[in-house]
Amino acid sequence: MSHYQRHIFFCINRRDDDDGRPSCAAAGAEGLQDYAKKKAKSLGLLGEGKLRVNKAGCLDRCELGPCAVVYPEGVWYRYFDQADVDEIVEQHLLKGAPVDRLRI
Repeated sequence: MSHYQRHIFFCINRRDDDDGRPSCAAAGAEGLQDYAKKKAKSLGLLGEGKLRVNKAGCLDRCELGPCAVVYPEGVWYRYFDQADVDEIVEQHLLKGAPVDRLRI
């Protein structure tokens, strides 16, 4: 048995402005990852045998992002605001139903 039932990784990569590629951090990913962690905690989802909300380096999908991925299902999401994060946390992480409209 895994230490966690699910893991969600939020890309918080920040690129130099002269790189020419977008980055998730420039789209607010750091604040939204923190928001997701607080939301999950308020719902009692965090901890051993439950959920882990992690920051990740570049997941190489920043052009679609900001992005996150949920394991073990391997479901990729893009999200843009707190309402999107609420939907991912409440529907997928709490109820186990992926949010099709936000899937990559």
